This record gives sequence, structure tokens and C-alpha cells, in this order.
Amino acid sequence: MPVLRLQLRASSALAAAVSLIGLSLVAGSLAGLVIGAAGRRTDEALMRVTELFLALPQIVWALALTSVMGRGLANCVLALAITWWAQYARLMRAQVLGVRHREFVTASRALGQREWRILLRHLLPNCFSPVLVKATIDVSLAILLLAALSFLGVGAQPPLPEWGAMVTIGRKYLLDYPWYATFPGLAIFITVLGFNLFGDGLRDALDPRMK
Repeated sequence: MPVLRLQLRASSALAAAVSLIGLSLVAGSLAGLVIGAAGRRTDEALMRVTELFLALPQIVWALALTSVMGRGLANCVLALAITWWAQYARLMRAQVLGVRHREFVTASRALGQREWRILLRHLLPNCFSPVLVKATIDVSLAILLLAALSFLGVGAQPPLPEWGAMVTIGRKYLLDYPWYATFPGLAIFITVLGFNLFGDGLRDALDPRMK
């Protein structure tokens, strides 16, 4: 039973973090792809929109949005995804701007390929590696933010198990039973460290300059 409860707590935290990063990755990558390939005026107008979401820390946006949408882990994931996509859009746009005038893209246009096909077949595969590495590392940050929101009482609600909520409950018994808060915090630490190391390894594997 203790092992089963530990697995449930881990699955809740990891599933929420992966869902958050997955939603943000898809939306931000597609938005950045379109923004980078658009004209100058469209590019500048859309980038001003993304900068609105980058103007404030994500936890501030999350607290503001959850106060409107209500408490709960699902609402926290949605609130963070609404703002997190802008980071991937900005990174993807920068990658597209560096690739869209390369010879293979010019050759594809000369062959008469449609713009959407060039975006998906040529630009996206050549620009996606840095975005994927960032997404892998961001899973650890998502776990921390979701745990912080649960610690503040706006994230996971009982009886849903979650590490941040467990730390909140355990701090009441910190002097007498310190392991109530220590082990969930240790689980967060190990998971975040693991994703950071995995992201560093993935970056080295995908970076041709490291080979």
C-alpha cells in the first residue's frame, strides 16, 4: 500500500507537469513557426502579443487565472499553459529566422512547394531540437511551479495526492514528524534533478557541435 500511494503521488505530479509542457510545446511551436515565417509587420505585431505573456512571472499569471477559474490541479495546468506557450513561440521564431533563408528552403520555393509544406517538412524539423531540449528541462520547472501552487492552496485539492500539497500538510507536524514533509520534498528534488540531467544529455546528443 505505501508503494501504491507513492506511485499515485508521483503519477499525479508527473502527469500534470508533462501535460502542461506538452500543451505549451505544441501551441508555442506552431505559433513560433507561423510568426517566424510571416512578414515583418505581422511578425512584430504577434511578438508584441507574446511579450504580454512574458511580462509577468508565470506564478503570478497562474495565481491570477486560478482566482477566476477556481482551484484545482487541472485549472493550474491550464492557467500555466496559457502563459507558458510564449516561451516556445519566441524560441521557435528565433530558430525559424535563422533557417528560412537557407538554400534548401529557397530551393523548395523554387520547385513550387506550398508554404505550409515548407513550414512542416523543412523548417520545423530543422528548428525543433532546441525547443525539445528546453521542453525536457522545463518539465522540472513545471513540477516546481505546480508544487508551489499546491503548497499555496490553489493547486491539487484533497483527496488528490500531490507532492506540494503533502509538504503543506506535513509542515504542521514538522517538529514531531519531520518525515511527513521531508520525503515529498526529497521526491521533488530527485525528480527535478533527474529531468535536468536528462535535458543536458539530450542537448549534448542533439547538438552537432558537441560531436
